[in-house]
Amino acid sequence: MNRPTGARARASADGLRRTFPAQQAGDAAATTWWGRAWVTALTAQSRDPGRLERGSEYAARGSVDAVTVTPGLVLAYVHGSRPRPYRARLRVRPLTDDAWERLLDHIADHPAHLAALLDRELPPALAEGPVPLLPGAGDLVPDCTCPDPVRPCKHAAALCHRTARLLDQDPFVLLLLRGRGEDDLLDTLTRLSVTRAARPAPGADVGPDDGSDGADDPHRTPALPGVRARDVLTAGPRPPLPPPAPVPDGPAPPPSYPSGHGGPDPLALDQLATQAAARAHALLTTGRDPLAGLGHWADAVRIAAARPGSGLTSAARDLYARLARAAGRDVTALHRAVAAWQLGGEAGLAALEEPWDPPAGPFDRARPALLAAGHPRLRPERNRLTHPSADRQLRLGRDGLWYGYISDPGRDDWWPTGTPGLDPVAVFGGLSGGGA
Repeated sequence: MNRPTGARARASADGLRRTFPAQQAGDAAATTWWGRAWVTALTAQSRDPGRLERGSEYAARGSVDAVTVTPGLVLAYVHGSRPRPYRARLRVRPLTDDAWERLLDHIADHPAHLAALLDRELPPALAEGPVPLLPGAGDLVPDCTCPDPVRPCKHAAALCHRTARLLDQDPFVLLLLRGRGEDDLLDTLTRLSVTRAARPAPGADVGPDDGSDGADDPHRTPALPGVRARDVLTAGPRPPLPPPAPVPDGPAPPPSYPSGHGGPDPLALDQLATQAAARAHALLTTGRDPLAGLGHWADAVRIAAARPGSGLTSAARDLYARLARAAGRDVTALHRAVAAWQLGGEAGLAALEEPWDPPAGPFDRARPALLAAGHPRLRPERNRLTHPSADRQLRLGRDGLWYGYISDPGRDDWWPTGTPGLDPVAVFGGLSGGGA
């Protein structure tokens, strides 16, 4: 089955909304007979051919943004002479339920029509059959937010030319405009075809229903190929299920999402897709949702920590500013929290922000171990051990790991650093570069 190659559309879950990315500059003329017929439907009602010609030029130079197609409507923003683009629309009446029933029966009666559609072709016998699909003169209703009182204006004409190119590549776009999505349409046609194939010929005997195969009956309708479902279900043990597919090494990066006027924020979509992929991978590998129970602040920190090169690009700086504002913190606090998260995840963030009183054990053994290693006597305070010069510090996390912190002497401005571990002597030794 051929698929459209000129534009990769994003479809809604129910298949009744498809969005095509903006087209680069190039030839805007329709190449198929049905694409040209679409343009003719608009030109037939125009009072100013000059506007239509300018619309073709707009489409050719890539002035039409992403195009959204839903039943009865084509919508896009078109860039004109002003900085702010105009919203152009083309309306066409969807088919009624009765018309759809006649059209589906016609396609089911002519399998070549369906084969042509699957090859992204629109046969004239289908488009001009008992239910005409292409709009005629006056059937396309243009609309635009520009101040031009004449309709169609050049912006609506540009959208018409761009839509014709989409119809060139995929005639299912025309069927969507008439009210039915591709998946729903193919499912319905499949059911119709199966039903008709299984229907006995008029006057034919369908054979006995006594469990015999009726092979001796000369009037018996030939059996359809395949295996009866009841025979499979009443057979012996079923074969084992195939083994599950191997779990990938990690979640793949999301695709790049286009930006469009009035559309969702591409950065927000990227964050949602990245989060969904990471959660799905964790559930596959561990059976546990890593985000269950995360608070608002911790989730903001996690999102920020997932961005590589944080703070180095304008997109990352914008993300940090928005996350900090949404969480009611400043950007510096977010950077500090991200550093803690990157060292120990949720436990590392807790070590940064939640002092606690550890029970007797590792914390009590840490001070003599550090003294024996030649370090000065560290000052204890709850789960923290601080160097006398107040430039280095150890914090015992609830996960049993020691986390290293450094600060300018006397400033009490602690930043997580180093590699956490079970051995306080090794962790503290890694902080030798912190402070004077």
